Amino acid sequence: MHIFKTHSERVLKKVKPIVKEILRLDSAMQQMSDEELKGQTEKFRQWIRDGKPVAKILPEAFAVVREASFRTLGMKQYPVQLLSGLMLYNGCISEQKTGEGKTLVCAAPAYLSALSGKPVHVVTVNDYLAKRDADEIGQIHRFLGLTVGCILGEMSQEERRAAYACDITYATNHELGFDYLRDNMAMDESETVMRGLGYAIIDEADSVLIDEARTPLIISGQGGKSTKMYEICDVLAGQLERGTQTEFSATKIFDADEMKETGDYAVDEKEKNIVLTANGIRKVEQFFHIDDLSDPKNLTIHHHVILALRAKELMKRDKDYMVKDGAVQIVDEFTGRVMPDRRYSDGLHQAIEAKEGVQVMEENRTYATITFQNFFNKYEKKSGMTGTAMTEKKEFRDIYGMDVIAIPTNRPVIRVDHEDAVYKTMDEKYRAIIHKIKEVHAKGQPVLVGTTDIKTSETLSAMLKKEGLKHEVLNAKNHELEAEIIAQAGKHGAVTLATNMAGRGTDIKLDDEARAAGGLYVIGTQRHESRRIDNQLSGRSGRQGDPGESKFYISLEDRLMGIFAGKNMMDLFNSMDIEKDEEIGSPLLSKAITNAQKKIESLNFASREQLLKYDTVNCRQREELYEMRNIFLKNSSVEDVLLYYADGFIADTLNGDNHTDMHKICDVLGVRPNADFLADGHKKNTKDLEQELKHLVREHYKKVEVEAGGEEAMQRLVRRTVLRAMNVNWMRHLEAMDKLKEGIGLIAYAQTDPLLEYQKRGAVLFEETQRQIREDVLREALNSRMIRIAC
Repeated sequence: MHIFKTHSERVLKKVKPIVKEILRLDSAMQQMSDEELKGQTEKFRQWIRDGKPVAKILPEAFAVVREASFRTLGMKQYPVQLLSGLMLYNGCISEQKTGEGKTLVCAAPAYLSALSGKPVHVVTVNDYLAKRDADEIGQIHRFLGLTVGCILGEMSQEERRAAYACDITYATNHELGFDYLRDNMAMDESETVMRGLGYAIIDEADSVLIDEARTPLIISGQGGKSTKMYEICDVLAGQLERGTQTEFSATKIFDADEMKETGDYAVDEKEKNIVLTANGIRKVEQFFHIDDLSDPKNLTIHHHVILALRAKELMKRDKDYMVKDGAVQIVDEFTGRVMPDRRYSDGLHQAIEAKEGVQVMEENRTYATITFQNFFNKYEKKSGMTGTAMTEKKEFRDIYGMDVIAIPTNRPVIRVDHEDAVYKTMDEKYRAIIHKIKEVHAKGQPVLVGTTDIKTSETLSAMLKKEGLKHEVLNAKNHELEAEIIAQAGKHGAVTLATNMAGRGTDIKLDDEARAAGGLYVIGTQRHESRRIDNQLSGRSGRQGDPGESKFYISLEDRLMGIFAGKNMMDLFNSMDIEKDEEIGSPLLSKAITNAQKKIESLNFASREQLLKYDTVNCRQREELYEMRNIFLKNSSVEDVLLYYADGFIADTLNGDNHTDMHKICDVLGVRPNADFLADGHKKNTKDLEQELKHLVREHYKKVEVEAGGEEAMQRLVRRTVLRAMNVNWMRHLEAMDKLKEGIGLIAYAQTDPLLEYQKRGAVLFEETQRQIREDVLREALNSRMIRIAC
C-alpha cells in the first residue's frame, strides 16, 4: 500500500470533480438541438468579452465539445481524456499511453482557448498529421462555429495568412518556427502571415521540445565562400590516425600526466567531441605549412580539420544521414524520417559531402535563427501531449516551466514486457531476432521490429528474405509509404521493420485474429540512448487494453554498451564461457544498461541546457531587435523614431568632443551647415552644440521629405531603409556571435567562465550592431543623393 501519492495523483485528485461536473452535464447537452449547441459558442464568447472568469464556464464548454464530438465523429471523450484535456488547458504536459486518443483530447482545450480571440496553434510533427487532424478534429470546431486552418509546406503566403487568421490553426513545429522568422524579416506588414503566439498545444511534445531542442531553425542564403577547404581537410582527415583514448575531459586535455596521448586525435563518443593530440597538431601544421595552429589567424583551419574528423568518426551513413541522388540528406535520429530540406549547420554538412565524394555545396550565410526551446517559450501559454515524458520531467519543468502529469489509461495495460535478451556478438543477436520473428509469426501474431538505423533494418530484411518470410520495411528510404505500412502492421501474421519511431502518430490497430493470437509483438533490436524512445517503441503494443508483448535484444558489441557499460564489466562478460548463440542473463547487465541510459540522458540534458543558456543571450538580442523592427513595420509614422536615432547618434558621437567628429556627424546625417558653424563648433559647449545639430537635422528632414515626394513617400522610404539595415546588420551580427561562440571555449583555460565571457562580449557586439544600424539608416534615409536614386 502506497502511503505517499505522486505529484500526478495529487493534481488529478484536484481536477476530478471538474470531470464529474462535465459528465453530469452530458444529459443536458444531449437534449439540445444542433442550433442550440452551436449557440453556446457565442454565449461563451460574450462571457469572456465581459471579463467574467473562464473557470466558471469551463465544465460547460468541455461538455459542449464532448457532445459535438459525438455528433460529428461518433466519439465522446472518456473521463481520462477529459482529465488530459484539463491538464492541457492548465499548461501542463499530459502523458498518455499510445492508443489513448491524444488527438481527440486537444479538441476541448483548443476550443475554450480560441474563444478569447487569441490564436491557438495545434502543433504536430509532420504535414500528414497536421492535415489529418485539421480535417478530423476540425469537424468538431467547425460544427461549433469556429474557423480551422492548416499550414502545409507548399502553401503560398496568402494561403498561410488565411490559415493563421483562423481561430485554430494546425501546423508542424518547423512551419511555425520558419513563419515566425520570415515574419521578422518582412519588408512590409503585408508580407507577414502570423497574428501572434497565443496558445500552443504540442502533440508529441517530447519529440518537438526534447529531441529537436538542439537543432536550431535557420533561414539562410548562399554565402559565396570557397568549398575547397572542406575537400582539402577531408584528404588530411584520411591521413590522421585515431588514438585509443576514448574518454577525456577539458581539464585533462593539456595534462600529459593525466592523459597518455596516442594517435593524432581522440574521440569522445559520449560528448561527441574530437580533440587533436600534440602529434596531430604537428601534422596539421606541417600539412598547411603553418607555425602555430593555436594562433587566432589559423582558427578557420582548426575548425575545418575538426569538422572533417567529426564527419569521419561521428557521422554514420544510413544512420545519421543517407546519400540519395548525389546529395547528403539528414535522417532524423528519433523518427527515422529523411529531412531533404534540412542541412547540418556550421559547415558539418559540407564536411560530410566532402567525405562522401558528392558535390560540396556553398556554405550558407545565416539570415535568421531560433531554437525550438526559445521559440515555444515565446507563446503566452503552451501545453503538450505525449506517450512518454516522465523520464524528462525535470527538463520540461526547468526549461519550459511545464509540469508533467501522468494520465491513467482508459483500460488496464496487459502488455507483457519481457526481460532483455543479451548476446555476445551482433551476429548472434540478429540470428536470435530472426528466430523469434519466425516463432511469433507461426502463431499468427503481428510483429513490429524497431531498429535504430537504416543499415540494421536492411540487414534484418535480407535475413528474412533468405528465410522466405514476407515483410514490410519502413525507413527513411521509403517514408512516403509510412501511414499505409503502419496501418497494416496490426494484421495477423504481419511482419514490419520500422526505423525508430517511424509511423508515430498513427495507431496500429489489431484485427480479431491478431488479437486472439496474442496481439502485437514488439521487438527492439537494441536499447536506445534514451529510455523514453524504448518506451515509445514498446508502447506501440497493448493500446486500449489490447494484448501484446515486447522484448529487446542486445549485444555486447552495441554502441551503447561499448561506451557506457565500462571496461571491467565488458571484460567480465568476455571472460565468461559462453556458447555460440547462447543468451546471457545477468541482473548486473540489466542494471548496467539502465545506468548507461541514465548517464547519456543526463549528458544530453546538460547539452540542451547549455545550448539554451548560450541561445538565451542571442534570444534577448533578437527580441530587442525584433521589437524595434515591429515599431517601424507597423507604425504609420516613422519620423519620430528616425529623429530619435539621429539624436542618439549625435549624443554618442560628440561624447564630450566638440569638433573632432563634426564632419563625420554632418556626413552621416546628410546636413550641410555653413563653414562658420563647422569652424566655431569647438568653441561651444557640448550641450549647445547638440541642440543646434538636432535643430539642423529636423530642418534637413523636412527638406528631404519634399525631395522624396511628400510625407507618405518618405514614410515608405524610411521604413524600407530601416528594415533593410536591420536585416543586413543582424546577419553580420549572427556570424560574429557564431565566431565568438566557436572560440569561447578556450577562455575556460584562462580561469574565466565561458558563458559569462560570451554574455559580456556578445553585449559589446550587439551594441556595435545597433550603432551600425543607426548609422546606416541615417546615412541613407537623410542623404539627398540617396533619396533621388530611390525615387
